[in-house]
Amino acid sequence: MSLRSKIATGAIVLASAPLLAFLGKWEGSGQNVVYPDQLARGLPTVCKGITRYTSPYPLVVGDYWSPARCAEVEQLVVEKGQLALADCLSNPAIGQKTFDALTSHGHNFGVPSTCASRSVGLINAGRIAEGCKALAWGPDGKTPVWSSVTDAQGRKQFVPGLHARRRAEAAMCAEGL
Repeated sequence: MSLRSKIATGAIVLASAPLLAFLGKWEGSGQNVVYPDQLARGLPTVCKGITRYTSPYPLVVGDYWSPARCAEVEQLVVEKGQLALADCLSNPAIGQKTFDALTSHGHNFGVPSTCASRSVGLINAGRIAEGCKALAWGPDGKTPVWSSVTDAQGRKQFVPGLHARRRAEAAMCAEGL
């Protein structure tokens, strides 16, 4: 059964409640005023990580979004991202928690980056446990990955909070085994 089939039959749920709670922990819950995300070079962001790249509405720093609008757009954005992610996942053995962990990663870095990641390559090759670990660690198992931002001078800077999120995603992913 393909991942798209699992979604169609309800075996995999889009925008699951645990995923939305997870995103709330890492993206912020109750972020109803559009703010310039400093980790994303001032990219206007609102709700649970909605940006101009994902929102069907314009984002203007200082604008207020009602909780109902946040919930509506979050649902739309997460489901759209998950459907795109499902298209690059070829391993039908993927469970809900693994899918949710990859969704969180894609929500944070963009689905194309997640689909091109070493993690998804390993998961598609049937090496799910290794793929889960690759969400947070490099091939040596010691070097943090997906945990840096590039500053205005072009230098990469390690962000402990991003690595904490990557470790939480890897743990959630592994729970799906």
